[in-house]
Amino acid sequence: MIANTSSANNPHDPIKIGIVSISDRASTGVYEDKGLPALKDWLTAALQNPITFEPRLIPDETAKISATLVELVDLGCSLVLTTGGTGPALRDVTPEATLAVADKEMPGFGEQMRQISLKFVPTAILSRQVAVIRGNSLIINLPGQPKAIAETLEGLKDADGSQAVAWIFAAVPYCVDLIGGPYMETNVAVCKAFRPKTAIRAPKT
Repeated sequence: MIANTSSANNPHDPIKIGIVSISDRASTGVYEDKGLPALKDWLTAALQNPITFEPRLIPDETAKISATLVELVDLGCSLVLTTGGTGPALRDVTPEATLAVADKEMPGFGEQMRQISLKFVPTAILSRQVAVIRGNSLIINLPGQPKAIAETLEGLKDADGSQAVAWIFAAVPYCVDLIGGPYMETNVAVCKAFRPKTAIRAPKT
């Protein structure tokens, strides 16, 4: 369990986030895992909330993935992000394992992730990422490469800095609100969250 900042002097709601890297080779030490550091670094920069991370590095096994997601939800993770195992290869089973533990599917996340990735590579249509709700937790499958993780979460910007393709993380805080999670506040220099005006909370002092 790793906390990125102390909540003692932080006025924002604390949040527990599960981060799961899914790879046969990384989980057995064949090569160094880069998914967990990428997720932790991006979330630490993007959120103002004090975060407690629950990291897991596991193989591409359906039962193990499903059990890990259930474990993290039961531990109180309001958000669970996975990386890896979303392609068409025989061992890529992350979407199936995720859907197996879902109460509700959130198809808009996967649709938008593929739209973002298509701006870079035509093989983005082979990606099968899904997002689901289980209990009071939002679970999102992300790509396996650190660069693609950041691009998917942040979206695309034009040369002048304006947003060219919407970023998926903009919708995450409000979704977490709606399922009873903590009030997530983003660093607008990285990613600006969107909420209806009626859902915006006055800053804590």
